[in-house]
Amino acid sequence: MGGGGGGAEEELTAQETALYDRQIRVWGVDAQKRLSKAHVLVCGMNGTTTEFCKNIVLAGVGSLSLMDDHLVTEDDLNANFLIPHDESIYGGRSRAEVCCESLKDFNPMVRVAVEKGDPSLIDGEFLDKFDIIVVSCTSIKTKLLINGNCRKRSKHIAFYTVECKDSCGEIFVDLQKHSYVQKVGGEPKPKDLTYPSLQEAISVPWKNLPRKTTKLYFAMRVLENYESSEGHGACEASLSDLPAVLALRKDMCDKMSLSESQVPTALLEQLLAAGKKQHPPVCAILGGILGQEVIKSISGKGDPIKNFFYYNAADGKGITEDIPPPSD
Repeated sequence: MGGGGGGAEEELTAQETALYDRQIRVWGVDAQKRLSKAHVLVCGMNGTTTEFCKNIVLAGVGSLSLMDDHLVTEDDLNANFLIPHDESIYGGRSRAEVCCESLKDFNPMVRVAVEKGDPSLIDGEFLDKFDIIVVSCTSIKTKLLINGNCRKRSKHIAFYTVECKDSCGEIFVDLQKHSYVQKVGGEPKPKDLTYPSLQEAISVPWKNLPRKTTKLYFAMRVLENYESSEGHGACEASLSDLPAVLALRKDMCDKMSLSESQVPTALLEQLLAAGKKQHPPVCAILGGILGQEVIKSISGKGDPIKNFFYYNAADGKGITEDIPPPSD
């Protein structure tokens, strides 16, 4: 089954047709109908997810709910363009509340709302309200919990994670069983994909992965394992943790028969030094790609990412990794 949005029986209003005329010419009326009925939840508001939210609100998603009870701090102003640089506006308010207020101005035809709560306590019944879940700035434990709950529901719920650490980024996609139309030589052909869960995708023995697998995949796994073992929240590790992280790298590489050179010290240093800092241009790239992927999932048109995407501004390259690799 494809992504969310349900059926596309109801017609677009004249106002919707006029507003979305240009993109309807690109992806068609049916895709726009599906998009206008899709309900998206974003957990964690940062520079990358705000770029994503802007993109899908402008595209005309049915509704967008934001979950992030953390109060806005000066650090948020670096990459989150939805937060005004005016403490009288953001002072004492949550990231979700301030971002929600700003997003409503982008497209009054899209319902944007705040969902208060802790992502780590989300249950399956709550998830049934949504077609798409995007998670960022949360621990790997929380991501696994939400992904697991998505998979247990009878309703199809597409799941994404996105993280940006300074000039590097990772997107994970789980569409479970996804059907879409692929254009081959100008001819539309139906295609089916089966996705692994996040747990399956991060539990693959490293020795079973192709030698050309991006070093960012391994580095992100080392850091999330370190944060989990130390009880840290997402992106809380810093450069002072480097000796302990390098010790964990050695242990993980030894256990999985991988050369430590595949997880360069310089790359771990770069990611640790970044902490929660995000590079705005990279946020825009990741948020743009994630927006495209969600629209593909909802519309059932175009080849979706399966199942990791990596970007590193150092070489300007975007890399897709299919993990675990196909057996055929």
